[in-house]
Amino acid sequence: MRVAIATYSGKPEEFTDDEVLVARLAEIGADAELHSWDDPDVEWGRFDLVVARSPWDYSMRHREFVSWVDGVPVPLENAPEVIRWNSDKRYLADLGDDGVPVVPTRYVGPGEPMPEIESEVVIKPTISGGARRTGRFGPATAEAAHGLIDQITREGGTAMLQPFVATVEEAGETAVVTVDGAVSHVLRKGAILNPDEVAPTREDDELGVAEVMYDPELVVPGSAETDELELAERVVGAIRDRFGVTPLIARVDMLRAEDGTPVLLELEAIEPNLYFDQVPEAVDTLAEAIIARARAAVAAT
Repeated sequence: MRVAIATYSGKPEEFTDDEVLVARLAEIGADAELHSWDDPDVEWGRFDLVVARSPWDYSMRHREFVSWVDGVPVPLENAPEVIRWNSDKRYLADLGDDGVPVVPTRYVGPGEPMPEIESEVVIKPTISGGARRTGRFGPATAEAAHGLIDQITREGGTAMLQPFVATVEEAGETAVVTVDGAVSHVLRKGAILNPDEVAPTREDDELGVAEVMYDPELVVPGSAETDELELAERVVGAIRDRFGVTPLIARVDMLRAEDGTPVLLELEAIEPNLYFDQVPEAVDTLAEAIIARARAAVAAT
């Protein structure tokens, strides 16, 4: 079986999850290779399966990336239709319509009137990653909030506004990672936004990722309560109902609303960081699932 793991050319050297995954795949019987998704010299058709693992620049090259997704001539995981849908955070509206409890979200597109900032909110582009161009503002800093919205929409993007959920400052986020629809592991993520500012970034970071995302203590192994696991199951079920497929990989990021119920903050089904350094055994779970999908792809040809 020939498997390609798709990354991007600027991946930081300290991120070694992909190399660990490729090595593990080789150990259990796959001919696995790691390639940048935009490498023009790669013949994707010679693989039995392509897995999009860390194309972290997709949000900055969205049209080009989606074109690549649609052009991969062999089975791609996650499925192209799931990747396209998940690449724009307006998917939250779809999941809300499907009955999944989500953080209330308002969208502001180019030419639409500026919203009133009547309480503390989080603002970011619908196509983004790594807390790039993400800020937290209250009524006293409404001008800065409108400035961020204007920056996003002037470039043709859509801004999203969500109420700041204060429970994140003490409890953080719960991230439930699923592989082939089953829970693989759980992570705990700390708060990343300070009040009244756009999250600071590194000057030399080509992706514009928030500086706090590089904090080695930001994400640690965690556990999930029953209602959090049920929410992750509902999200995966909603994907299955909508697209007829079970995602190979999904990271369901959630927090607790003020009333204590878990609500979906974000679904990562394109290039979620799985933190193998924090949970080393997770690489075995993913590698075995990839092998199973590769075998199924070969059997289907």
